[in-house]
Amino acid sequence: MSWRMPAETAPHDRTWMAFPAKGQTLGDSDAEREEGYATWTAVAHAVVEFEPVTMLVDPSEIGRARRMLSREVDIVEAPVDEFWMRDSGPTFVVDDERPGVLGAVDWIFNGWGAPAWAEWSKAAEHGRIVAGAVGAELVSSTLVNEGGGIHVDGEGTVLLTDTVQLDPRRNPYADRQRVEAEMLRTIGATKAVWLPRGLTRDYDDFGTNGHVDIVATIVSPGRVLLHEQQNPEHPDHAVSRELRAHLEHERDAAGRRFEVVGLPAPATLRDAEGFVDWSYVNHLVTNDGVVACGFGDEKADAGAREILADAYPGRRVVTVDARPLFDRGGGIHCITQQQPRLATVKP
Repeated sequence: MSWRMPAETAPHDRTWMAFPAKGQTLGDSDAEREEGYATWTAVAHAVVEFEPVTMLVDPSEIGRARRMLSREVDIVEAPVDEFWMRDSGPTFVVDDERPGVLGAVDWIFNGWGAPAWAEWSKAAEHGRIVAGAVGAELVSSTLVNEGGGIHVDGEGTVLLTDTVQLDPRRNPYADRQRVEAEMLRTIGATKAVWLPRGLTRDYDDFGTNGHVDIVATIVSPGRVLLHEQQNPEHPDHAVSRELRAHLEHERDAAGRRFEVVGLPAPATLRDAEGFVDWSYVNHLVTNDGVVACGFGDEKADAGAREILADAYPGRRVVTVDARPLFDRGGGIHCITQQQPRLATVKP
């Protein structure tokens, strides 16, 4: 078998999500919890305008989910604690030698390095639950990894981060060679491009320790969108410059140098917790559309839509307020996981 993770721009069968369940991530107060439910619902309703959405829902939240979600959103009842489907769910792969076969990589999920605050024992089963629901072949991995920690071009290139896959809280005995061998086996990556780090806030207690999907994404072979913090008062200003210099000297699986396109951050620098990590890179590409993060900054949000529309020609870009997601540690890409459409099998 030769598994390959398609580019996110390839056609999708559907997008998977998980409905929030009570716990530390959702919030302590009724107002915080209602905000979380509403934001996950808004993202689902934006995505379903472009492609089907299936939502894992904990039994305790079935009634609420049925009230809040439109009938166009399919519900699968399953245990949920953490509800960041990009990270707890499977990474879908295809086998070009068997066009009608779908694979699902089941990474080990330990709540982003088993921090004391995380509740992830139920979410750790999401990969197998989703794979079973769609009849995918399970590709079991011994690597602790999350879908937000990788980005691919569908042609053999994968973006990784030293501080994620080599995190001793995740993979204490891993080195680059072992990680790259597992990327080749599971998602067909022949070339790993390692970024040295992620955004500053992502290293806080509630961060992922450097997920790539908030920093950079390959929008087409040889072309990367990179988070660009333009204000030198923000520590990510230096991070952005470091990552640009790094990527401009890298090559992809085909030997191409990357064209690096900056995606400027919104003007807001801080919230009550410190420097923000608000990033337009954390968007979801759908069939005929892009669901982009919004931050209440009309000028920056509009500018991001223009850049995304240019990066993904022919797709309509819509914005959903993502501030409640970032308050909880992620963005739109983090709570969604695309299932690729399989090639038609000729009789």
